[in-house]
Amino acid sequence: MNIQQIVSFIAFTLLVAVITWWKVRKQDTASQQGYFLAGRSLKAPVIAASLMLTNLSTEQLVGLSGQAYKSGMSVMGWEVTSAVTLIFLALIFLPRYLRRGIATIPDFLEERYDKTTRIFIDFCFLIATGVCFLPIILYSGALAFNSMFHVTETFSVSQGAAIWIMVMVLGGCGILYAVVGGMRAIAVADVINGIGLTIGGLLVPFFGLLAMGNGSFSSGISKLTRDHSQLLNSVGSHSDPLPIGAAFTGLILVNTFYWCTNQGIVQRTLASKSLAEGQKGALLTAVLKMLDPLILVLPGVIAFHLFQDLPRADMAYPALVNRVMPLPLVGFFSAVLFGAIISAFCGFLNSASTLFSMGIYRRVINEQATPAQLVTVGRRFGFVVAAVSVLVAPWIANAPQGLYSWMKQLNGIYNVPLVTIIIMGFFFPRIPALAAKVAMGLGIVSYITINYLVKFDIHFLYVLACTFCINVVVMLVIGAVKPRATPFKFHDAFAVDMKPWKNVKIASIGVLFAMVGVYSGLAQFGGYSTRWLAIFSYSITALVVIYLLIDSWRHRYDPSATCVANAKDPL
Repeated sequence: MNIQQIVSFIAFTLLVAVITWWKVRKQDTASQQGYFLAGRSLKAPVIAASLMLTNLSTEQLVGLSGQAYKSGMSVMGWEVTSAVTLIFLALIFLPRYLRRGIATIPDFLEERYDKTTRIFIDFCFLIATGVCFLPIILYSGALAFNSMFHVTETFSVSQGAAIWIMVMVLGGCGILYAVVGGMRAIAVADVINGIGLTIGGLLVPFFGLLAMGNGSFSSGISKLTRDHSQLLNSVGSHSDPLPIGAAFTGLILVNTFYWCTNQGIVQRTLASKSLAEGQKGALLTAVLKMLDPLILVLPGVIAFHLFQDLPRADMAYPALVNRVMPLPLVGFFSAVLFGAIISAFCGFLNSASTLFSMGIYRRVINEQATPAQLVTVGRRFGFVVAAVSVLVAPWIANAPQGLYSWMKQLNGIYNVPLVTIIIMGFFFPRIPALAAKVAMGLGIVSYITINYLVKFDIHFLYVLACTFCINVVVMLVIGAVKPRATPFKFHDAFAVDMKPWKNVKIASIGVLFAMVGVYSGLAQFGGYSTRWLAIFSYSITALVVIYLLIDSWRHRYDPSATCVANAKDPL
């Protein structure tokens, strides 16, 4: 270990901890609303920062860079197509969630279907969190830190022992943030770490290109676009980890689950101060996702150019950081990665605590539980889930097909059936609870059968798309044969201000064209004639940005607009 690296790591980590403590020291973290939903007080920038930090943990940095090391930029679809589903969140899902004032996704499912459906989904989320989400976050983080801090060499231990040590350290730190501080502490830390992650994440490919060009950034760019230029192609073939057809079929469904129904993610937006702030936060996150090819995927391509003899593709990102970053910056970036790991770990741990205490405990074990008891139970359950995840994490070392694909395939067991029953519950008010139960069971059994038992030679994302279509048909048939006695209606719980952001639709158009521009701009490296499509898409995006800036300026400096705003919010 280098002393500069250690000092810069400790300094930035302590800075984040002190600022977080200062911001939350007078906040309510003892009540149910305060601990689980930050008192429903989060604004758009905090929501976006928290969403990004929960998403951009080491399983993304390590896993996606590893896939890019083997297959090129086409794997960026995992992240870039999230723009579509974040628009779904802003326009379709969030208005319905906030109108009902729910704290968890199963809350909605209980209202829409019944208690049994809710409990089943609670268990699915909890099992996935303890066995899949949290262990993968800890394992990928341990892998990165073992490489960057040379734990194996420093302490003369095996790599397996080093992974165990780092998993326990990361798990312990995560517990302190999530179980003690609650959602507010997580959100505040996310803002600070978000700035650091953006800066540090962009510095990795910058220094990587300098190394490729022997000190010349322009020479590095030239080599990147000349040597193995096919790796920059955004259009995946049928043999790639993410074929282009799967990116816009099954992947849209997977991302809809992740951004619109996954408790660990959606809980950030459920804590919105208002619908408008939640919509802005979701779309700002979609804009930030356009940076992901640079932060998450390009480092893997650069690593391929610099060294092609790594024993495992998942080592590409930490190896690149060690190779190209100056030592003080390695310490800073390690601290940022630490923050990203803690953010993702805390986010899912907090959501697990919320699901158990407000779902299973309150609905099954103690229906008379007080809010204070729910918070206490949630904290204790968080300890249990964290301990399980620490024990499971080191065993992921031999995950087949790379860390990222393995995680997505495992989550596919239940995520698309869940998305199906929520969407059908939104738009078909006569569909009964029986249809939801049948769809969940059929979806889980059919996916496991096709993807794991029979093992057809078909990409798992196509399997998920087929599962979705089958479930939709089954639910419609059951709804026609045995409909609900009365149609379900969304009643306003008056939890937050439900006035939407007036520019949400035009901003969504800008986000969509930005996504098309990113795809078409890189598709040229695959021999596709998409240059003019890229120019057109970026032009539309620029016009939308200009319009939003002008509108914001007019609202800020127009006296009549100010008076209206003050009349609505006298505080």
